[in-house]
Amino acid sequence: VNNNPSQYKITLSGTVKTPKLNFDPPFLMLMPVPLGVETETDLNIIPQDYLRQSRIHVKLPEVELEDGDRIYPFSVQFPEGQDIVLPSDSKNNRLICHISFRSSKPVSFLGNLCFTDEEENRLLQQQRTVFLLYTRTWRFTALIKKL
Repeated sequence: VNNNPSQYKITLSGTVKTPKLNFDPPFLMLMPVPLGVETETDLNIIPQDYLRQSRIHVKLPEVELEDGDRIYPFSVQFPEGQDIVLPSDSKNNRLICHISFRSSKPVSFLGNLCFTDEEENRLLQQQRTVFLLYTRTWRFTALIKKL
């Protein structure tokens, strides 16, 4: 101050909090269903440590069938919206994600649905395992009934 050099030492400290997504339940298991019939479930997404509003996006997996065809049997909806909104009490709201599966051909799937925020920050990317046992049991049952 006033061209007078002073010896002041300033110490700063803090905690780095990285935004993340938690899931309830932590994994999904969808029930086997007949071909062409939809199976569905809800997943709660709990955002933590977000300091500003963001939007959740989902990358749906492509599934390869036995005959080599590729399909996208999953669909996702956010019935109450997919925006992370910061409430006044600094706790992030939970989001509901409705996941459904339908296939007209037999398929089993063990893999990930990838959830990211709107900035698609790779550090924030979270993956949840989805297991779906989808076999030819229903087709064989129909053939046995005909015999």
